[in-house]
Amino acid sequence: MLDILATRARLTPNREALFDTTSEVRYTFAQINERASRAANFLREKYKIEKGDRVSILAHNNIAYVDLLFGLGKLGAILAPLNWRLTSRELMYIVNDCQPKLMIVGSDFVPVYEEMRGEICVEYVISVEGANIEGAESYEILLDQAPSSEPTRPAIAEDDAWCILYTSGTTGRPKGAVLPHRQVLWNAINTVVSWGLSEKDVSPILTPMFHSGGLFVFLVPLFYAGGQIVLARNFDADASLDLIVKEKCTVILGVPTLFQVWMNSPKFAETDFSHVHFFISGGAPCPPSLIEAWSKAKGVTMRQGYGLTEVGVNCFSMTDEDALRKRGSVGKPIFHSEMRLVNADGNDVAVGDTGELIIKGPHVCAGYWNNPEATAQSLKDGWFHTGDMARQDEEGYFYIAGRFKDMIISGGENVYAAEVEAVFREHDAVADAALIGQPDEKWGEVGLVIVACKPNQSASAQELLQFCQGRLAKYKIPKRVEFVESLPYSPYGKVIKAELRKQWIVGSG
Repeated sequence: MLDILATRARLTPNREALFDTTSEVRYTFAQINERASRAANFLREKYKIEKGDRVSILAHNNIAYVDLLFGLGKLGAILAPLNWRLTSRELMYIVNDCQPKLMIVGSDFVPVYEEMRGEICVEYVISVEGANIEGAESYEILLDQAPSSEPTRPAIAEDDAWCILYTSGTTGRPKGAVLPHRQVLWNAINTVVSWGLSEKDVSPILTPMFHSGGLFVFLVPLFYAGGQIVLARNFDADASLDLIVKEKCTVILGVPTLFQVWMNSPKFAETDFSHVHFFISGGAPCPPSLIEAWSKAKGVTMRQGYGLTEVGVNCFSMTDEDALRKRGSVGKPIFHSEMRLVNADGNDVAVGDTGELIIKGPHVCAGYWNNPEATAQSLKDGWFHTGDMARQDEEGYFYIAGRFKDMIISGGENVYAAEVEAVFREHDAVADAALIGQPDEKWGEVGLVIVACKPNQSASAQELLQFCQGRLAKYKIPKRVEFVESLPYSPYGKVIKAELRKQWIVGSG
């Protein structure tokens, strides 16, 4: 398989590849590739990491993620990054499932590691960013001492695993999506071709790199195209706005909550985005009103994205001209991909009707680690069943209706949460809303919507229900509205509905 970074380093060795904002060091492609080779060499020589071995990292965003992604790729070994927002108990399950031979731990996560230590079987531990772990060597010293020559590569097939990324586990235990080399490559090709990326593009990484978004939305595609990455340790609203301007970033990924935080920043009004080609929102549905507000306030192109860890983070595309005209849509399928919308019997639904989105192509994962049952349920005849419901309009644009399981059945009618929530978000006072099902003797279940209002704004339950009249069919309008200061979010901006059900359904008896 193609070594994306080594090939790019051969083509444009002296072009700037990455600016690390933590160390304030700028790296060329040749230097980034040398770092990846050094990582591969010390991991193989000192820790016996070979093809198929797993390596995990538990740390905030830092350049080690880039070293490991491409360094392990050279060895045919597998990167299995850990979500540092999880508890030690949750992480124990993941570590024991993927069984990494080696773990790299950052300074902020030593206490979490110590809690796990006696319950996990990991042969080697390395510290990064000065983490104080007894007996652990320093990643930075090991890297500095290792040879920078290209390691001898084993035979790597396109279906060999490159990463294992664990899904959020909202419907049970987390599942490790196995991302083969071909998926990473074809996601890059699809993104460059369908999104019009080039060597002139610059993108900041502001989202966590334990997630597919941080690794694959722009990092690998831009390295493939010869563009530049600006690596931030974490997200700060004001600092990131300054960074986007200072580095003249052209393509920018965010999640809906991040875009809202930016709009609320005092710096937003004065920030000049004239150098930006487009913003793209992913991770969770973006309210059309937010897209419209951004476009109106700053005259920028803002797109709604869609992707899954299992099928690639960048699955749809749309032109700049249609971003506002088709707000609410995720666009049309990317170049090298097949997509269908099917009913429960597996038959295609009519244009305008809602069906499950299934996807086929070289950008689809190889299944789930150590979980043949989940793999068989999701991958059927080469088609990945996303569990997301969508519809397609007459022009071929897709609209995501929500998770198949994120719906309620009221009086025999399907009510998709995303559709109801989108209407609530259109109200001027509403920052966000989440629909869950409440048991009901007559209808089976009815809608309960939990609403968070914007700062210094308010609305009554009756006012919001009245707002739904004419915008939603009567059976889709929730029967109950509750208010909270803020909703519980996952790292990628998805509302954690299990917590809401625990509080409002189970908790209420």
